[in-house]
Amino acid sequence: MNRRRLADARGRRAEWLAAWYLRLSGWRIIARRRQLPMIEVDIVAQRGAVLALVEVKYRPTLEQALAALTPMAAARLQRAAAQLAAERMARGASCAARVDLIALAPGRFPRHIQGIA
Repeated sequence: MNRRRLADARGRRAEWLAAWYLRLSGWRIIARRRQLPMIEVDIVAQRGAVLALVEVKYRPTLEQALAALTPMAAARLQRAAAQLAAERMARGASCAARVDLIALAPGRFPRHIQGIA
């Protein structure tokens, strides 16, 4: 298996784990790998009136995973959050949208950082 396919498989598994972590924490998964004009969002989840665009990072350590979200990607995710919130408001559903990060590392419990951007 080449490196790219291996990384994609690891990323999909990390997103699956993150989605289950969110479900167990009371979140409803709206979409996975949601493609928007400016970025692909790993997970879109909702709990109550909060809509979270969740970026999932899997690295050898939690510290590396937490540092893996670049400022440029965070800004694109923030714009995507505003776009999704506007879409939902146009359909009559009010919500607050934010960007979250779930950091994963081997043998470590997931770390959910809310409102990262």
